[in-house]
Amino acid sequence: MNILFYQYGSICEPDIMEGFEELGFHVDSISEEIKNKSLTGKEQIQLINQALSKRDYQFVFTINFYPAISECCNIYHIPYLCLIVDSPVLELYSDAIKNPCNRIFLFDRTLYEEFAPSNPDCIFHIPLATNVNRWNRVLSQASAQQKSSFSSDVSFIGSLYSEKCPYYELKFPSTYSKGYIEGLLQAQKKVYGYFFLEEALDPALVNDIVSHTPTFYQFPERSRKDYRAALAQFYLGPRITELERVEMLTALGSHFSVDLYSNSNASSLPVHFRGRVKTHTEMPLVFHESCINLNMTAKSIRSGIPLRIWDVLGCQGFLISNYQAEIPDYFVPGEDIVLYSSKEELLNLTAYYLSHPAKRKEIAHNAYEKVKAHHTYLTRITQMLETAFHL
Repeated sequence: MNILFYQYGSICEPDIMEGFEELGFHVDSISEEIKNKSLTGKEQIQLINQALSKRDYQFVFTINFYPAISECCNIYHIPYLCLIVDSPVLELYSDAIKNPCNRIFLFDRTLYEEFAPSNPDCIFHIPLATNVNRWNRVLSQASAQQKSSFSSDVSFIGSLYSEKCPYYELKFPSTYSKGYIEGLLQAQKKVYGYFFLEEALDPALVNDIVSHTPTFYQFPERSRKDYRAALAQFYLGPRITELERVEMLTALGSHFSVDLYSNSNASSLPVHFRGRVKTHTEMPLVFHESCINLNMTAKSIRSGIPLRIWDVLGCQGFLISNYQAEIPDYFVPGEDIVLYSSKEELLNLTAYYLSHPAKRKEIAHNAYEKVKAHHTYLTRITQMLETAFHL
C-alpha cells in the first residue's frame, strides 16, 4: 500500500514516516517545502497533482493542516490525513476543513471542541507520541563522555519567544487599550489549565487593534475570520509564554544551577547558556542526563500535552511541567510526572527533587514504561488508521 507524505520539516516527520513503514506502507514523500518555506498554495497543489498522477495512493498525509492539499485530495476523492501538533494552526479556520476527504487529528482537546462541529465525522482528538526506539538507539550509542557533557541539575530546551513574538507587531489605539491587554496577559500568566484570554477580549477592542495594525494576520477569503482567536492565540499567547519563561528561569537560576539550550538571547538571565542542541542526537542526552527537565508549555496550547513532554519521558528523563488539563488523562501526577501551578511551587519542587534522586529515578521509570507500552508512534498511527478508516 502506498501513501504520499507531504513534508515541511517538522521534527516528528521522520518518526511518523518510520511508523508507517513499520506497518508495511510504502512512503513517497514531497519535501520541497523543507527548503522553500515560501511555497504558495498553488505550488503545493501542483506538487500533489504531479505525484497523484503517477501512482495510486491510499491517502495523503501531512503534519498540520494544508487547505490547498485538502482541496486537491477532495477533487481526487482520496483521503487526506493530517496530525495537528502545534497551536495555533490558523489554517484550521479555512473552509477546507469541511471537506469530506479530511481525517484531521488534533492533539489538543480544546482545539477539537472548537473545530469538530465544522466536520464532526472527519475531525478527531488524539494525543501525540514519541519514538522510544530512536531515543534508545541514541542513548545506547553515546559514550560516557558525551553523556557527561550534557549533564545538568536543571535543564530547559526551548525558545524564550523574544526573537519571534508577533505581539511586538501590534499597534494599540490608546495607552488604555495597551494597559488593558497587558493586565490580561499578567492575569493569564498566573493561571494553568484554563485559557480564558480569548473570551475576555472585547470584540470592539479586537477590531480596533486589528484596524490599527497593518500587518495583522489576514484570513484567506474562504475561511471563518475569527480575529479574536487570532489575537489571543497568535499574538498574545506567545507574549505570555515569553513573560512566563523569563520569570521562571530567572527565579530558578537565582537558586539553582540551570542550563538553557536555546537560540534566544538569554544574556540577562542567571542561567548557563548552552546554545542550540541537535534534536535527534543531542536532545535525548540532555533529557536523559538532567536531574530535572523543565517543561513550560506555550500558552497557546490550551489543554493538550506538547511533544516535549512525550520526548522527555520517552528518553527516561525526569520531568517537572506546568499543569495541563490533559496530563492527568494519561499520567498520574506525582507517580509519572511532577506538575507545578505557580512559581513558588516550582521552586519548592525543584529543591525537593534535586535532593531526592531515588524518587526522581522511580518517577522517570514509571513514565517511561507507560510511554513505551502505550504511547509510541507505532501505537498512535495504528489508532489513527483505525479511526480514519473504521478498521
